[in-house]
Amino acid sequence: MSGGRDYRQARWGEPLVFELDRPGRRGFIPPRPPESVVEEVGPLKLPESVARKEPPALPRLSEVEVARHYTRLSQMSYGVDSGPVPLGSCTMKYNPRVAARYAFDPRLSLVHPLQPDEDVQGLLEMAWHVQEWLKHILGMDVCTLHPAAGAQGELTGVLVIRRYHEIRGELDRRTTIIVPDSAHGTNPASASMGGFRVLEIPTAEDGNVDMEALRAAVGPDTAGLMITNPSTLGLFEEHILEIAELVHGAGGLLYYDGANLNGIMGHARPGDMGFDIAHVNLHKTFSAPHGGGGPGAGPVCVRDRPVTGDGSVRLSDLLPGPIVVREGGEYRLRWPGKHSVGLVRAWQWNTTPIIWAYAYMLALGSRGLRVAGEVSVVNTNYFLSLMRGSRGYSLPYAPGRPRKHEAVISAEPLKDKAGATAEDVAKGLLDRGFYAPTIYFPLIVHEALMVEFTESETKENIEAYAAALREIEEAARRDPGEPKRWPRNTSVARVDNVRANHPKTVTPTWRVYRLRREGKLGPLR
Repeated sequence: MSGGRDYRQARWGEPLVFELDRPGRRGFIPPRPPESVVEEVGPLKLPESVARKEPPALPRLSEVEVARHYTRLSQMSYGVDSGPVPLGSCTMKYNPRVAARYAFDPRLSLVHPLQPDEDVQGLLEMAWHVQEWLKHILGMDVCTLHPAAGAQGELTGVLVIRRYHEIRGELDRRTTIIVPDSAHGTNPASASMGGFRVLEIPTAEDGNVDMEALRAAVGPDTAGLMITNPSTLGLFEEHILEIAELVHGAGGLLYYDGANLNGIMGHARPGDMGFDIAHVNLHKTFSAPHGGGGPGAGPVCVRDRPVTGDGSVRLSDLLPGPIVVREGGEYRLRWPGKHSVGLVRAWQWNTTPIIWAYAYMLALGSRGLRVAGEVSVVNTNYFLSLMRGSRGYSLPYAPGRPRKHEAVISAEPLKDKAGATAEDVAKGLLDRGFYAPTIYFPLIVHEALMVEFTESETKENIEAYAAALREIEEAARRDPGEPKRWPRNTSVARVDNVRANHPKTVTPTWRVYRLRREGKLGPLR
């Protein structure tokens, strides 16, 4: 065993809660109304038209059975509290508990979105500070916390680009947004949703954008360029200043995808690179819970360049949602005007991740945030040093260049020599108690394994992960059929990808349960 948690002795197979049903068991008995109420109003009866003819098809369990069932299910889950979650491009860093104390304050549930500004001065002050700090970290002039996630932040940026050219009277010819082939998958999707044609630019062998291809692509139809820096390959774009000059020279805008900000935080700022618009994922770089622990937040910031020739309309006027302003020692929401792209979600913003990010930034301070980015870079390059010399994995694109916060290695050599694919490697990691990295992305790397440890991980965890990858390589060479039988130690064995992705009609659980109680269906397992 190379490290991590050993699940080999585990015995999964937890039944559905409906299968635990036993006649006569009950975990809760609703209280009867006091006799005084019954005497005063009489027996409480529902009209026949709405009264149930039979009891609801709910499982009958005792309270302790319910508690144990859901506890066992939680033990089958894996998250950042269990161990490393090195999902490349997702930055699944640990969520410090000091922030949870404030983000989950029960008093927040009593605040209404239409609450007058004077009643929520504390929340508005907190949001104002987050706006100001993000402006400084990104090198931008104005920020809105309005968008609810990174992908929504992307769409917001695209809509701002669209509105920019519309106000300038150029939208009819500004039809194209340029996206590198190493971009996040949501970039071309956001550009397309915004009504633009997407033009893909290849990556050169040195890991940078192919400048010849970019020069050929940029022209009078260019509305903008969306790019991540560091790129999805974990490489800093060395030609970024030239790229900005090229796009601006053609009349387009430069959009920064902030998903990879963790790799340069405190060392480089998108605004200084020439970007006009940027989003940042509070649930990535600033530690707010990610995925099922959400909700997310994708603030968008802009350099306040003029839109019209006389400067009467500026890029900040195009932003959606409210912006917190401070006037005379008080804070208030400034809602968008007539030039804005409007609202991209209901109400102001997702408060919980903003509070979480506020606590994280306040706890670390400017130097702490800088060090967090530095440690994430050190961790990635230490991992690559441990994988150096492997015959089963390679590092495509400029293997001599150091990576930033993440790296994409390829299992193609292992597939060629032993038949083990990136998916097989991922299943093998699950069997060894590790969370698998992002696989098959970016598409420009065959059999891609995209690894990002972040600053949260220890040296020992990184060493154990690298050792597990080498152990998988050795197992595949000894017996090429072995990886096809992984995973054995998870709650669900290998899924048939063809059947799992085939559309089919699913009978609702409650109907299955009803049929089973009526004796019309056998056991589910």
